[in-house]
Amino acid sequence: MTQTIKLAVNGTLMRGLALNPNLLNVDATFEREAQTESAYRLWSIDDNYPAMIKVRSGGIAVAVEVWQVPLAGLGIILSQEPPGLAIGKVMLQDGEEVLGVIGEPLTVDGKKEITEFGGWRAYQKANGTEGLEEHET
Repeated sequence: MTQTIKLAVNGTLMRGLALNPNLLNVDATFEREAQTESAYRLWSIDDNYPAMIKVRSGGIAVAVEVWQVPLAGLGIILSQEPPGLAIGKVMLQDGEEVLGVIGEPLTVDGKKEITEFGGWRAYQKANGTEGLEEHET
């Protein structure tokens, strides 16, 4: 039996998006859609991917997907993430704490804040870029 760990993803690792194959290639399995606790803010990094950062105040619940990732695959996934993203602990709205993809604070300097959209998919839909990144390499 392969040991797995839960990983909350909030951007291009989500189903159908550009980096989702990185999860599928390590045999990760989708568990569920969820929301973080209301303690995060979200930025667009040049409209290529989001960076989610926990804040002391003014945070919202961000839409995420929770995946079961084989422990052996976690390092592979992290090594393929864009610059400025890391793995940290994320609190979900239901009180469960899981690992999640988070942004490093310097990554968002001078970038467009998209917190008001509540998630990467909603931002893409409003921005007219929904589905476009699926075809990037």
